[in-house]
Amino acid sequence: MELPIHNLSMLFDQLGLRSDSSSIDEFIATHQLPDGIKVSEAPFWTPAQAALLKEELLDDADWAPLVDELNERLHPRH
Repeated sequence: MELPIHNLSMLFDQLGLRSDSSSIDEFIATHQLPDGIKVSEAPFWTPAQAALLKEELLDDADWAPLVDELNERLHPRH
């Protein structure tokens, strides 16, 4: 099993957001998404941030598992 190349903190760096653990937790707690809204379509991203997230998923790039993780964490569990 290969170790991940990137981590969630690095993804937040790529998005230009504060990337320490408490900042990531705070961001996720204050930016929950309803069902049916893709992470890349969230209204709180800048166009560049949304494009990065969408591109990484479409390309199934190294970042894709982290974008998936962020997506899961932004959608509240029922």
